[in-house]
Amino acid sequence: MKAVQFKTFGTPDVLEYVDLPTPRPAAGSALVRVMSASVNPSDVKNVSGHFDHTRPPRVPGRDFSGVVVDGPDQWVGAEVWGTGGDIGFTRDGTHAEFIGIPVAALARKPAALSHEQAASIGVNFVVAWLGTVDYGRIAAGETIAVIGASGGVGGAVTQIAKARGARVIAVDRHEPHPDSPAAQRLDAYVPFDDQTAARVRELTGGAGADLVYDAVGGVAFEVALSLAKRRGRVVEISATGRRRVEFDLIDFYHNETQLFGADSAKLGVADSAPMLAALAEGFDAGLYIPPVIAERFPLARAKEAYEAVAAGTRGRVVIDMA
Repeated sequence: MKAVQFKTFGTPDVLEYVDLPTPRPAAGSALVRVMSASVNPSDVKNVSGHFDHTRPPRVPGRDFSGVVVDGPDQWVGAEVWGTGGDIGFTRDGTHAEFIGIPVAALARKPAALSHEQAASIGVNFVVAWLGTVDYGRIAAGETIAVIGASGGVGGAVTQIAKARGARVIAVDRHEPHPDSPAAQRLDAYVPFDDQTAARVRELTGGAGADLVYDAVGGVAFEVALSLAKRRGRVVEISATGRRRVEFDLIDFYHNETQLFGADSAKLGVADSAPMLAALAEGFDAGLYIPPVIAERFPLARAKEAYEAVAAGTRGRVVIDMA
């Protein structure tokens, strides 16, 4: 099979377009022909050596959509999608024509989505679900403040929270683009500046948000804490610009704030499957809007796809195997 592989860490230039043996699924595993796979910022970081647990040579790539070609009879021919914090890191990933995964990792692709749309959802929506539903326990009638709502994860959080009946306040340096899925699910927008907390309090009758999902972290951490109502929840997934933070511990415990860290990299491809199954129902029911595809590349030009993600795009970048 054709694949993209890196043998040393570095810029996208270290990626090689190579021939590798097609995986042979063992008992309890399946072989998936990858139709489309997205390139995430974490894939670029992985190639650069950002993650200590990655050992080259390695085929990178976390998200995919494809067709089962070998495995249990009831799955052969099924269109599936997946993502995981193991594939592309501790096991070969999705930037190849085929990938072998455990049967427990198989999740049927939303019928309403194309392969490239399905392949562009995994990482962002899984970590959004993890923090919004599993940890944040967002409920109908509650208010969520989403810091970094214009980004991929923030946009996914916005959609999931709105679908569950929450009121959504976007917090960002710039208002989400009008054409973005996030912009179509917002109830209010608040600029990220020194008046953010005051504006969120005004919008919530002085109480604050029931849940704060901080997709920025680091430089935004203290602001995130200030937005939570008494006994509110705050979810952190990143540490942009600052790894170590300071905050007023007395204010924190007086407010009885609950603080959660959410790391989708801890979820293997099998762990992510139940979340994807729930998300598939939402996409097929029209509750969620798929991300905008910004650029498409064939596998042979995967290096260019990585360079596009490294440079920054408004929308998702996918590799189409066809």
